Amino acid sequence: MQKNAFVLGMDDLNRANLRTLRDASRYRFHQLLTIDELQHGATIPLPELLDKARRQLDAFDGTVDAIVGYWDFPVSLMVPILCAERGLPSADLTSVLKCEHKYWSRIEQQKAIDEHPRFGLIDVHDDDPRLPGELSYPVWIKPVKSASSEGAYRCADDTELRRKLPKVREAAARMGEPFSAVLSMVDLPPEIAAVGGTACLVEEASTGQQLTVEGYVHDGDITVYGVVDSVHYPGTASFLRYQYPTRLPDQVTTRIADVTRRVIGAIGLDRSTFNIEFFWDSETGRLELLEINPRHSQSHARLFQLVDGLPNHQFMIDLAMGNEPEARYGEGPYDVAAKWFLRCFADGVVRVVPSPSEIAQLQQDVPGSTIVVKVDEGDRLSDLHGEDSYSFGLAQLYIGAADEDDLVDKYEKCTSGLRFEIDEQPATGS
Repeated sequence: MQKNAFVLGMDDLNRANLRTLRDASRYRFHQLLTIDELQHGATIPLPELLDKARRQLDAFDGTVDAIVGYWDFPVSLMVPILCAERGLPSADLTSVLKCEHKYWSRIEQQKAIDEHPRFGLIDVHDDDPRLPGELSYPVWIKPVKSASSEGAYRCADDTELRRKLPKVREAAARMGEPFSAVLSMVDLPPEIAAVGGTACLVEEASTGQQLTVEGYVHDGDITVYGVVDSVHYPGTASFLRYQYPTRLPDQVTTRIADVTRRVIGAIGLDRSTFNIEFFWDSETGRLELLEINPRHSQSHARLFQLVDGLPNHQFMIDLAMGNEPEARYGEGPYDVAAKWFLRCFADGVVRVVPSPSEIAQLQQDVPGSTIVVKVDEGDRLSDLHGEDSYSFGLAQLYIGAADEDDLVDKYEKCTSGLRFEIDEQPATGS
């Protein structure tokens, strides 16, 4: 008999990824709310979303065998809440919050590891803010709860800090207010209760190569199954691509895996996938942890499928069904894969986007490619949610290749055939 897995915010691309799982025929995947309902809007009405999800689950004529999700807030917190209510396998809500609350996460990290930047809190309502403690520029300021780098800004001096704080304050309210509602569900340490969910974190900027560790925890056993490189557009903080497998030396990935196991063990995360972002500086050897996400990255799912033969959704489903995951390596059709981000660095209104037939032809002409256009005709780029603070995403391209040169060649073939027309029109007051 098939088991029913409800996937919060399941979209078409990830539905296709889920259908490639080992023994996929044993499962029926059901969308639990849409991604637009969950993440796209001026506010995130978390209590209403939870109630709507509960009603959908209650109305289902069958067994609810698993509730899963691969998106950031609010999905990452709705999963443990809904699972706990139904007695389904999932991570403990408190351990998830220790990862999601950026300041709380830093406090827990410094108990277990030294590989993190110096950090502190800053009052976003202060008219004349100063860096806390012994921190020095450059720094990043960010809400204690955000997603996809929303509301995160790099500051080189006090002047830039003062200029960016109002934008950080606005972003902090959008996610921080519903996040505070979840914080009220658990017993918080006094220092975290005093901070709340709408505060602002400041930390010294890390340097070097950015990368992401993917792993899972099953009955306390922590497994690292992949490391993905993050490559930025030159001179920016915006991602150009995620590339798997990593190009880092083995001794570096061994050290990263050790730090990962120590910090995940200290936080107490279990029965969960996770990904941790790091910076490694090849000149100094310095390793610094950027953030911990108590979920796997759906952005990497197709990469693992192209290289290893299975998307990392496999581990999520295995854990949710109470099974011990089993990793596999090098069983996919390609030796390297990447998720590329086609971006615009100026605001404007989208006038022309590639047609479905044009995309289908490109995917046929470039084997191993999947193209997802992220904008529609008439969209104003600055109105889109989930963007970083410095660019606007037009399309995402998943590409498998024989080597890195082949990867770049395929990307260039795809982008040369993608026609976007954008009228650059800065938003009023920007």
